Amino acid sequence: MGNKRTWTLFIVLLLMVLSGTVSWIAGSSIQSPEEAAARTAPPEPSPILVPVEERVLSADVVTRGTARYGLPQTLHLVPSALKKDVGVITSLPQRNIQLAEGDVLLTASGRPLFVLQGQSPVYRDFVPGATGEDVRQLEEALKRLGFSPGPIDGKYDEKTGAAVERWYEAAGWQPFGATPDQMANIRALERELAAAGNDSLATQEAISTAAAAIGGAVADMDTNVSAAGATVKELQVIRDALWKDWAPDEDRAVADRNLEAAKVAESSARTAGYATIRAAQDAHTAAERQARTAADWIVQLTEELEKARVDAGTKVPLDEIIFLPALPVRVERLDVAVGDAAGGPILVVTNNQLVLDSSLPLEEAPLVKPGMPVAIDEPDLGIRATGTVSRVAAAPGTDGVDGFHIYFETVVEEAPSSLEGFSLRLTIPVQTTGDAVLVVPVSALSLSADGTSQVRVERNGILEVLQVEPGLSADGFVAVTPVDGTLEAGQLVVIGFEQP
Repeated sequence: MGNKRTWTLFIVLLLMVLSGTVSWIAGSSIQSPEEAAARTAPPEPSPILVPVEERVLSADVVTRGTARYGLPQTLHLVPSALKKDVGVITSLPQRNIQLAEGDVLLTASGRPLFVLQGQSPVYRDFVPGATGEDVRQLEEALKRLGFSPGPIDGKYDEKTGAAVERWYEAAGWQPFGATPDQMANIRALERELAAAGNDSLATQEAISTAAAAIGGAVADMDTNVSAAGATVKELQVIRDALWKDWAPDEDRAVADRNLEAAKVAESSARTAGYATIRAAQDAHTAAERQARTAADWIVQLTEELEKARVDAGTKVPLDEIIFLPALPVRVERLDVAVGDAAGGPILVVTNNQLVLDSSLPLEEAPLVKPGMPVAIDEPDLGIRATGTVSRVAAAPGTDGVDGFHIYFETVVEEAPSSLEGFSLRLTIPVQTTGDAVLVVPVSALSLSADGTSQVRVERNGILEVLQVEPGLSADGFVAVTPVDGTLEAGQLVVIGFEQP
């Protein structure tokens, strides 16, 4: 009986537990429509936030260029008229050697070819007495080298020649002086001048002799005329006495004849005296003329001798000096060899400035202008440098590029000389903000219904819409300026949403 009650109680408890479990399960499986909709809706998307940055934006043109040295120029050697024969190249510089002012570029027949700085090329020999801007250019170079040529006046005078002489000797070379023909001419002129001096002395003696002869002739004439005049007076007295007193006609006739003869003798003495004086005067005039001729000849010979001595002074032959607009330069290429004639094109030099030859497609070329900065690099070689656009061709197809590209040149500011011949990457910022500005990713910018631009900014967990003015866009970023609020670097802006 007891066992039967126990089993009955156990079965009742079991049924109660089963009934509660079934009720719980049934209750948990029953949902309202709102609850069911909420459970089946997609999850709330989360904003993707990135910080506002402050950086410099630039839109770039990227191309490649080949490095070379700039301003290549071919140097020519012109034989000098001061030398009888064309020289022979006896020494040459090595390629890539640097040449500064006063250096010897090469030698021809054992004579130097100096390099000096100047805008005008050499076109004649520098000789004493020469004038012009090329002489002034030489004087300026001499002064820079420390050899004062006197006033910088464009005149090759004795001071200029002395400066040239000191320059050559300091450089270890013999100055170019008088030629054998010039020395022979000087000696001949000296002999002629000595002979002319002797002739001049002789003419002076002839003048003195002629002057003395004139004085003697005048004195002789006065003596002779005076004596003849005295005779005339005596005979005149005798004749007058005969005519006053009675005298035979024959005596009177004799007295008349004697008086007339005395008068003729007086006149003859005067005529002869004048003739002698005139002859002496003519001799004196001739002696003076010869003296003037001798003096003029001495002046002429003196001037010729002085000029010959000046011409025989220190000179700079045409083939011993070369002017270049800018120094130093480097030797790029040799066009002659030792033993060749010293004339014509001899070698090519460049400056020490590296430049890059490059080109752009026709659609990009208008964006690049002279003066624009250029970033130069080659990541594989670890090369980084900067430069400036120096020239943009006016038309396509020039400077060795095809008709679909336009050539431009970039001057390298600082770079290792080993860049010569390398192909390098050039990046040209054709548009830039200049200074650092606030930027956001392009995806953070959206367009409102009224056409204005805006970004959504996170402030204290809340997203706010901020109107902005967009600027330059580059590299996936856009410059923004807030219009009706504030925006700072580091603030978070929405660039999208993601599902959890």
